[in-house]
Amino acid sequence: MSAPELLGGRYEVRGVLGRGGMAEVRDGWDTRLARPVAIKILYPGYTAQPDNRRRFEAEAQAAAGLNNTHIVAVHDSGEHEGTPFIVMERLAGESLHDKIAQGPLPQAMVRSVLDDVLAALASAHEAGILHRDIKPANILFTSSGEAKVSDFGIAKSGPGNFTATGQVFGTMGYLSPDRVLGKAATAADDLYAVGVVGYEALTGRRAFPQDNLAAVAQAILHDQLPSIVVLRPDVDPGLAAIVERAMARDPALRFQSAHEMRAALAGYPVPVVSPSGTRVLTAPVPPMPIAPVPAWQRPSKRNKMVLLAAIAAALLLALVLIVFDSPQTTAPPVPVTTSTPVVPPPTTMPAPPPTTAADMPSPATQPPGHKPGKPGKPGKPHGGEGD
Repeated sequence: MSAPELLGGRYEVRGVLGRGGMAEVRDGWDTRLARPVAIKILYPGYTAQPDNRRRFEAEAQAAAGLNNTHIVAVHDSGEHEGTPFIVMERLAGESLHDKIAQGPLPQAMVRSVLDDVLAALASAHEAGILHRDIKPANILFTSSGEAKVSDFGIAKSGPGNFTATGQVFGTMGYLSPDRVLGKAATAADDLYAVGVVGYEALTGRRAFPQDNLAAVAQAILHDQLPSIVVLRPDVDPGLAAIVERAMARDPALRFQSAHEMRAALAGYPVPVVSPSGTRVLTAPVPPMPIAPVPAWQRPSKRNKMVLLAAIAAALLLALVLIVFDSPQTTAPPVPVTTSTPVVPPPTTMPAPPPTTAADMPSPATQPPGHKPGKPGKPGKPHGGEGD
């Protein structure tokens, strides 16, 4: 059994990982460094067209020149028997497309994915590179769950407008209204696509399922887009507002940079367009604001007045009860120090009790010379006529 053919004499090609419009991605092995890689190979039918070859080579140069942890790294590029290829880092996780196929994603995960993608785009835009094909299939995950942007196959670099007017590149359903109309591409188009990705991740459905350019244009221009909170009422209104603002039909209402959209996700104030046409700062978007009270649950103005009057009457009644129920302030009673009960003096003098023999004083206790009287008669006082 002969050894498998190696691309560039180094890379072993294995199974298919994915297919795109111009190329397919194969699982590979770097025999020199003994590590897994992903190899992107241009379809044979496109190799004869100079524009396709230049675009493919530009992808390798663009991605290789970007040093960001949220961009799939390009290790090498070359040509094998007239077919160009690009060697990239091999990620163990799924793509965002695979995860959305299982249903709407948790809001915290959507925030994290959008932030990672915006970090990658901020780095690319600062280097003068547009991606132009942001979509769930081009957002891959590492084994730790971080998102990375791949496939700069139709990226363009250069100052100012990156694409000539009238040229449309990208995937239908993720193109901004400006790109659908054939206007020159700008960094704002990538941010619009990020909004569409966020919409799809939150709702589990594509915002514009049509694959026909004319159908997509009609849907965008006629605002045929259901609100996120209508499709999924549990979604944080702040997060829904950020995604829908990124997808605004009017370019002036969208985010103007990846940094600006990341700031909104983090809850920092970001500028919006005022009625006068100037950009002013708005209040920060909280990560999890309190959901508004439905209109049918809000009290009417008349009910509010009745409620306030009832509260005032209850407070007044409570105040009156407190005043009349409070104890009277009196002098404290004098403490009694004797052990015998204190009997208050009678109002009338009681009659003296009858005299008995026991009550009479004994002779021994009488003074000298004293003669007791006969019973029933009082004795003479001492010093009277008997002396």
